[in-house]
Amino acid sequence: MDIQKRVDEINLQFNDNLKKTKLTGDFDNLYLKYFSKSSGATTLLLKELPKFSEEDKKKYGPLLNDIQNTQKEAIEQAKILYQTEQILSPLIDLTLPEKPDETGMLHPLTHIIREMNDFFRYYGFSVAEDREIETVEYNFRKLNLPEDHPATDLQDTLFVKQPNVLLRTHTSSVEARILTNYKPPIRVVTPGKVYRNETANKSNSSFFHQYQGVVVDKGITMQNLKATIETFLKFLYNTDIKIRFRYKYYPEVSPGMGADIGCTFCGGNGCEVCRYRGWIEVLGSGMINYNTLKMCGIDPEIYTGFAWGMGLDRLVMTKFGIPDIRKLYGGGMVYK
Repeated sequence: MDIQKRVDEINLQFNDNLKKTKLTGDFDNLYLKYFSKSSGATTLLLKELPKFSEEDKKKYGPLLNDIQNTQKEAIEQAKILYQTEQILSPLIDLTLPEKPDETGMLHPLTHIIREMNDFFRYYGFSVAEDREIETVEYNFRKLNLPEDHPATDLQDTLFVKQPNVLLRTHTSSVEARILTNYKPPIRVVTPGKVYRNETANKSNSSFFHQYQGVVVDKGITMQNLKATIETFLKFLYNTDIKIRFRYKYYPEVSPGMGADIGCTFCGGNGCEVCRYRGWIEVLGSGMINYNTLKMCGIDPEIYTGFAWGMGLDRLVMTKFGIPDIRKLYGGGMVYK
């Protein structure tokens, strides 16, 4: 092809591309199209200069250099003009703060709560939150824990004002309020902080998180509860996780059921985290007690339901391999 013809074609194409770019502002891509080291149109033509005859080198060498400089200058000037027009545009508010750079990462508890909320929303649950300073009525009485019941001592309650105002010892208090204030069908989960008078160690703390779930409707059975928990645990960990269910006593449910998973730290061989049992208890659950339904204003002859409560801190520890619950609140934590 004639060299002059190629030069004219590149110039014509460049001017057409520059005209369009003045409207879009995409000057970086225009620059790369003509001056990329590997595929720029003007650059490739300059690379062919050594192949020219001596006569063509003298004729086209200075011309190609002028074209390169002219095109680069045209791009730069058009870019400055475009940016100036953008700044002066009445549609742009220069006082609007720039979006800050994203730094850090979510706390593992926040990560797990969001993941669990998404899971249960998919299965038709609503997500609720409520007060952390609670009354004895909703923390104990409506949950089938009468005055002087031994289980109230086991909770090691932290009172704000004795004998009726306390820091909630479990998220079951939210369950009691939901059952009292809403009519079936009910399908709700609630994450939140709870407080107990406990000495901090590797697996316990006076401040931790729970995740409560409650379902009430006609015809709800223990099989519905078992299927819900099993599906959830396999979602959170993986389908190969070992799960066992066993009978356990909880005053607010009857019958009660505990769920354990095979220890993810030792593979079931026994370690400090699982207290050498090979299993880690992750939640307590059961069919809502007849008396609980009745005290919350729901007819237990018509409706049945199940509830569960799980310690989020323990779930986070087993999922992310954090061996000490105190590391969750100590700062400088790294997890995968």
